[in-house]
Amino acid sequence: MIDIKFLRENPEIVKQNIKNKFQDSKLPLVDEVIELDKQSRAAKKEADELRAQRNANSKKIGALMGQKKLEEAEEMKALVTSQAEKLQELEAKEAELSEKITKIMMTIPNIIDPSVPIGKDDSENVEVKRYGEAVTPDFEVPYHTEIMERFCGIDLESARKVAGNGFYYLMGDIARLHSAVISYARDFMIDRGFTYCVPPFMIRSEVVTGVMSFAEMDAMMYKIEGEDLYLIGTSEHSMIGKFIDTVNKEEELPYTLTSYSPCFRKEKGAHGIEERGVYRIHQFEKQEMIVVCKPEDSPKWFDILWQNTVDLFRSLDIPVRTLECCSGDLADLKVKSVDVEAWSPRQQKYFEVGSCSNLGDAQARRLKIRVSSKENGKYFAHTLNNTVVAPPRMLIAFLENNLNADGSVNIPEALRPYMGGTEKLVPKK
Repeated sequence: MIDIKFLRENPEIVKQNIKNKFQDSKLPLVDEVIELDKQSRAAKKEADELRAQRNANSKKIGALMGQKKLEEAEEMKALVTSQAEKLQELEAKEAELSEKITKIMMTIPNIIDPSVPIGKDDSENVEVKRYGEAVTPDFEVPYHTEIMERFCGIDLESARKVAGNGFYYLMGDIARLHSAVISYARDFMIDRGFTYCVPPFMIRSEVVTGVMSFAEMDAMMYKIEGEDLYLIGTSEHSMIGKFIDTVNKEEELPYTLTSYSPCFRKEKGAHGIEERGVYRIHQFEKQEMIVVCKPEDSPKWFDILWQNTVDLFRSLDIPVRTLECCSGDLADLKVKSVDVEAWSPRQQKYFEVGSCSNLGDAQARRLKIRVSSKENGKYFAHTLNNTVVAPPRMLIAFLENNLNADGSVNIPEALRPYMGGTEKLVPKK
């Protein structure tokens, strides 16, 4: 959510930003919110003046009573009563206008960074850099569930009976590999100075609307019936929510946290063959990283965050590339975003395994995450988030890139301590 003062003073910049995101239907909202803001400020001014008059007149009543001017005192009481009634009307009007303004402001997209490429959708995202050699082996790489089945490592049929489509059982070596990757990612981030955290896996609606747009909320979140609680789609939601309505000392920033959680997502829509199996699912586990920092430090932390993911995947012998998200592919709260994509030898193309985002002060403004500075007073922090690793999708890249012609899978050296020293997984069938 952008600053109402910025919108009031720079309506054309806000409108151009909306055009850059190809959301022209939202253009009328800018003028609408300016008019509502004008009415709100006028109502507040009138209410403040009336409040001052009422308070002054209330003091006069006592003086008139003391002077035995009872008739004048009664007239003054009647005036104070009418002023109180009018003030009540104005306060109700203020609240109504404030609610309308907030609702509109939460649908107007954040101002994107000038470096963001302009494009309509993810087909116009821009490749930044590749890391590692994208190798296509001289043998056929099976579909990822076929690889897992050779290790007796997945049971989709039982999961469908128990929970429906979009769920899975991981078994044996594959289940152990899944847990090993999560544990390795946890220690990888701790070694880089991040504080490890296990957050709540459910959050209240005020946190949901604070960390994401309404469109994202509808597409992703599962609501707990009868409760003001939602299952998290990523631990970023809980982790940013941790700082709701706080004033943080500037000298204590940045806060750098890495968190583990299960994640739950609706994943609406039909999906092709490459998004079946364990690619696009309703439940998965994830290691995340978030940063709360001073505004001037967020570009630096943005680069640190996505580089962490690149380094982790390269340590597991998985080639990756970074992709700059274009304006039309950015969610409304995001200032800038880079996707990390892993190489798929089977598909002979890259696919997304993580996303790094700088949200500026949008989440902080919604959740009232403030910073206290001796020099600058109070201001809103900047928040960033990035995927460390999200198996089981990450397992697709891992298995394909470490697969041998005989069906065995190499375990990179960095992961072996988490696999009991195992150097190679051998299929059972």
